[in-house]
Amino acid sequence: MSERWHVEVDRSVCVGSGMCAGIAPWAFRLDTARQSHPAEPETDAAGPVLAAAESCPVEAITLRTLDDGAAVFPPEDA
Repeated sequence: MSERWHVEVDRSVCVGSGMCAGIAPWAFRLDTARQSHPAEPETDAAGPVLAAAESCPVEAITLRTLDDGAAVFPPEDA
């Protein structure tokens, strides 16, 4: 079984750059206010989802493993 992640977007921080939706359009959507949200709160671990989180200019995206809640992004030691 592959690893799964819990995806959150802090909408109070999101500036609507659209980077996440451009990199992983199946995983992120922009609403009419240009605020990002995950298409699904849980997703398979995937490079583009991580790249989308890393590319967010305000680090509004948090990824955690579903099994133990460990931080994927941003890393806890950052």
